[in-house]
Amino acid sequence: MTEKKAKEPSVHAGHRERIRERFLKEGLDGFSQHEVLELLLTYAIPQKDVNPLAHALIDQFGSLSGVLDADESDLLQVSGIGKKAASLLCLMPHLLGYYMKNAMGERPMITNLLQARQYASTLFFGVHEERFYMICLDKQGRVTYTQLLQKGTVDEVPIYPRTVVEIAIRHHACCVMLMHNHPGGTCQPSQADYDATNAVIDALRPVGIGVVDHLILGGENVYSMTQSSEGAGESGGFSYVMRSGHVPGRRGTLREEGDGLYCLLPIGE
Repeated sequence: MTEKKAKEPSVHAGHRERIRERFLKEGLDGFSQHEVLELLLTYAIPQKDVNPLAHALIDQFGSLSGVLDADESDLLQVSGIGKKAASLLCLMPHLLGYYMKNAMGERPMITNLLQARQYASTLFFGVHEERFYMICLDKQGRVTYTQLLQKGTVDEVPIYPRTVVEIAIRHHACCVMLMHNHPGGTCQPSQADYDATNAVIDALRPVGIGVVDHLILGGENVYSMTQSSEGAGESGGFSYVMRSGHVPGRRGTLREEGDGLYCLLPIGE
């Protein structure tokens, strides 16, 4: 009886362990896009060569960021991707945003436009739907609470004044900041954006809580209603302070409503 021929080891034997060890020693600097994706997939798909799958995903969605930004339903259309792998890939952008927000501390300081933009980036990282946030700030400009007021476009989903006031008072806000995003669009405000801002201003005015700014994120750009008001200059030389000012809307709505927002003043003035 002839002895069975020993099974030759696969060229991919130990590859999963090698790519993980390489990451632990070198980080991701030397990794290509498909290698980063391959590393991720090893944690969701056991005992399988995921290199071809990583290439297939890059081909389908164009880049690593395209894969991580894809909807779960679209990922599941790729042969070899199951619920566990799709969930892991969808998790990554949200995990990175959560990490950035957590790294800023429990009560980050927002005293200038740069800090406001940095905080906003943590809220909208990996988000593909329109969201509207209200940030409660104390007298020193520290964040006391961040509330998601609504999902969906501001002209379709109403902002409830009573809810705004209750949240601001409950979290001892001296003033608040508004932030929302335009996914895949321009950061320029619409009339609905100004109307929503006015709704918050009108709700908070009777209880003596002001609105320091409203930031709109669109792609890589950020629009500040306060910075765009008359007399505002470059973002690098300004600090948020409690002083009334006028912020003109595209159609004059905020100017007509009065001094609900607070303006930016040069540091030291």
